[in-house]
Amino acid sequence: MDAKGHVSGHLMLITPDRVFYAGLLGRPRERCPGAFHVYVAIKGGLCLTTAAGRESHGELAVTTPNQRHTIASVYRSAICVAIEPESVRAGALDALDARLTGPERHLLADRIRGAYAALRDRQYSDDLSNAEFDTMCFGEALSQRALDPRVVRSIAQIGKFDGEPVTAASCATEAGLSPSRFLHLFKEETGISFRSFRAWKRARHLLHFANQDINLAHLAQDIGYPDSTHFSHSIRRFYGLKPRAIFSGSRDLAIYHSGRIGADSAWTQEAG
Repeated sequence: MDAKGHVSGHLMLITPDRVFYAGLLGRPRERCPGAFHVYVAIKGGLCLTTAAGRESHGELAVTTPNQRHTIASVYRSAICVAIEPESVRAGALDALDARLTGPERHLLADRIRGAYAALRDRQYSDDLSNAEFDTMCFGEALSQRALDPRVVRSIAQIGKFDGEPVTAASCATEAGLSPSRFLHLFKEETGISFRSFRAWKRARHLLHFANQDINLAHLAQDIGYPDSTHFSHSIRRFYGLKPRAIFSGSRDLAIYHSGRIGADSAWTQEAG
């Protein structure tokens, strides 16, 4: 582990389809991330409250994509494993949810804490595939979803974050479809609307920069937000925290990312 995360033990590994985070949870406010989340207590326990008012306590908590919830920890820090739903076969997350909330939950909580210990100790020299990530955390690989190539190309366009707006119309044109047909295809393949998907990926991209001393107004523009107000509202909706609070709480966070896709690519540390 690098000097930034050595003392605190806080780290985040970001891949295109997965995130492993161990660090501060922040103040317990409602959040609604677009990924499947597994929260595991490092010490003590967790309290999960859903928007419907259901409350649960324990060392492990699970939320489905786009589920509004509040998570609090007895200990200041916790582990969060996030899985992008479009990357796994339909039904795979339901099966994982059943494992995580069933008789295996204590074993899986220990396994995820073991994954955290392993990530802290390794030298970050190897790439990590989805299958390796899943096996490290859950003991088995999740079945991958086969997406229509036209949808794959549109997802790649959204993920470029080059400052240029990515619209449904531009993706439809590239796919050779009418906008209405493209939007139907996108939701049919991913399970979420194009607009909601793009909004979540935009907010997710913020994670790469969370430990940097950076101008937030410029970052918002680079990611594709029309203005700082939209940026702040969107980030708070997904993460339950304002952008400035996220950056303030991530100063001692070591951030690594895996570009995957080939075996010759490597984890690299984001400049902090």
